[in-house]
Amino acid sequence: MALEPLPGAGPFAPALQVRLERAAATVDAREPPRTRQRGADGTPRYTNRLILESSPYLLQHAHNPVDWYPWGDEAFARALIEHRPVLLSIGYSTCHWCHVMEEESFDDAEIAAYLNANYVAIKVDREERPDLDTTYMEAVLTLNGNGGWPMTVWLTPTRQPFYGATYIPARDGDRGTRVGFLTLLRQLRATYDENPLRVAQQADAVTERVRALAAPPPGDTLPGADVLRRAFAEYAATFDDAHGGFGGAAKFPAPAALEFLLRYHRRSGDARALAMVTRTLEAMAAGGIHDHVGGGFHRYATDAAWEVPHFEKILADNAQLAMAYLDAYQVTRRQDFADVAREILDYVAREMTAPEGGFYTATDADSDGREGAFFVWTPAEIRDVLNPGMAAAVLAFYDVDERGNFDGATILHAPRPLDTVAHELGSDPERLRFVLSEARRALYERRARRPRPRTDTKIVTAWNGLMISALARGGAILGVPKFIEDARAAARFLLDARGAEGRLPRSVTGGMPRGDAFLDDYADLAAGLLDLYEATFDPAWVRAALALHATLAARFWDAGQGGFFATADDVASTLARRKPDDDLPAPSGNAVAAESLLRLAEFTGDETPRRRAEDTVRALAPALGRAPTRAPRLLGVVDFLLDRAREIVIVNPGVGDDPRLVRTAYARFVPNRVLVVAREDELAAQAALMPWLADKRALGGRSTAYVCTRGACELPTSDPAVLDRQLADVALLPRD
Repeated sequence: MALEPLPGAGPFAPALQVRLERAAATVDAREPPRTRQRGADGTPRYTNRLILESSPYLLQHAHNPVDWYPWGDEAFARALIEHRPVLLSIGYSTCHWCHVMEEESFDDAEIAAYLNANYVAIKVDREERPDLDTTYMEAVLTLNGNGGWPMTVWLTPTRQPFYGATYIPARDGDRGTRVGFLTLLRQLRATYDENPLRVAQQADAVTERVRALAAPPPGDTLPGADVLRRAFAEYAATFDDAHGGFGGAAKFPAPAALEFLLRYHRRSGDARALAMVTRTLEAMAAGGIHDHVGGGFHRYATDAAWEVPHFEKILADNAQLAMAYLDAYQVTRRQDFADVAREILDYVAREMTAPEGGFYTATDADSDGREGAFFVWTPAEIRDVLNPGMAAAVLAFYDVDERGNFDGATILHAPRPLDTVAHELGSDPERLRFVLSEARRALYERRARRPRPRTDTKIVTAWNGLMISALARGGAILGVPKFIEDARAAARFLLDARGAEGRLPRSVTGGMPRGDAFLDDYADLAAGLLDLYEATFDPAWVRAALALHATLAARFWDAGQGGFFATADDVASTLARRKPDDDLPAPSGNAVAAESLLRLAEFTGDETPRRRAEDTVRALAPALGRAPTRAPRLLGVVDFLLDRAREIVIVNPGVGDDPRLVRTAYARFVPNRVLVVAREDELAAQAALMPWLADKRALGGRSTAYVCTRGACELPTSDPAVLDRQLADVALLPRD
């Protein structure tokens, strides 16, 4: 198809024009184009350079009339030669407000014409380039105090930010705004031309601030138990007693905080910590943030009661939430928590798993042109699917009525206990539970006929590492071998995607590895491999984790001050090379790496990983001390360092093995431990990797458990009850 010139832009070079036309024919046959700018035959009028990219987010913008460039030297060279400012837009494919800004501004021919004539425009997928996302988000926060996506940043040709915002309505007066995007583009271009000294000074000041934030002075001592107590006090002060969670609207699940609170409850005995976790998990499971029909959780709730979400579903969120529900199940033995974890993992296996292995990144908030359309129901739709009895049960339990709670329809939520609703309906609670289960199955089948939200089919290494952990742990704790098999397939897929020198890619899209991996990719995958070992007891996974940590040590480690940088030493950094120190929104690569290093030290008996973990925590201690609740995963590492870490070994005779010992080990919440299970005839081979196994035996020809701390073991036992008592022995937090 012949492409029209982009408004306000010159024609593409002939060779590039041919490439764009060929790519458009291929891409558009695979995915319907997103644009209202269409010719008489219904095909897109415009195509830009993003059609040559693989990121689903960038491809969504490939038919904008904007002359988009991907991030790279070509765009900045043009800006320098033509003395233009750069408009940098960062977002992700399932972001609702990113879609809104695209439709209002980037798909608007007038705005595109001005942008093309006066700027160089760059589009970035934050999930492909988290380094750019973090750097420029810090700039936006410095400039105006708040951030979010889409991120909209004005840069000099030297990549320095001088103005930033998030979503901006297209024109003055839109959505109540005083200055719209088009006016802002004109004003900032005028300032750039007429007052270059002011722009340069602003850009220098912001850049220096970003660099200072990226290089805080390191600490010289390890944090003590006081930082854990202060963190607990901060969580308690912001806890929402009515609805669970922390703070008010908008409300995010914060699974890393819940994991810390479970750890704190275990080490302190403070019942409030456990109560905060259980109340939050109950409220989220009952709320509209939970997809009651298909499983899994949406990104966040717009209200304090978890009722109305933004509807995107993110792989990393669901991996962390599955682990939070699994941990809570281990602590409380509550079947409802186990059921939610199982539903999350079933959802991922069913809807987010690539045929070749690995897990997709996310699904969109929007479908059929409307946010949430795929997920909401009216009473008439429910009655059309279900028989009268089932429909009555669903309408009552999920609070569905004609008014609705979202644009005239209802987001399913369960504000009242099942027993209460059963009593009102004159039903037995177990009978109602069965009816609701059958009804959800029927609603799921009907919902599958609706236009589906788009799926971002990137396979991001870090987020896959998190899901490998969730599946491996879920399979072991819940006794579901398929979950473990899914984790194993994903691990093999990612390890097979390694390139030269065993380097991981950031992501895989369409079967092709894309980009350089970051700290969190190595750290999260290594942690996933250790969890996979503890579900399969195949030592190859520990060896693979050691190899990933060898790359981290060689390419990411700060030998001078400790801690890991986000980027490898041979990857060009933008403005600053930083060390991640918080868990917002995904776990900090430094925290995950440090925890895995402590586990590797326990597995191998080698003190080098432990020293590196301590140096990492020491380097980040000042940031942790200033704002402990920003880094709950790192608080967990401090807890590990302060605990008597356990080595749990179960030796089976090979004949008449007793599975109850392994089930007992899986049933207990013992976060600071490693678990090894082997047949007696396998010990010699495993001892090459874990020398401390050499003297372990299956005593009396029976499965035998050893619970050890730094090689000093309690009496071996073949009795699951004795093993459970040994695992229940907890060292309380020391007094600083």
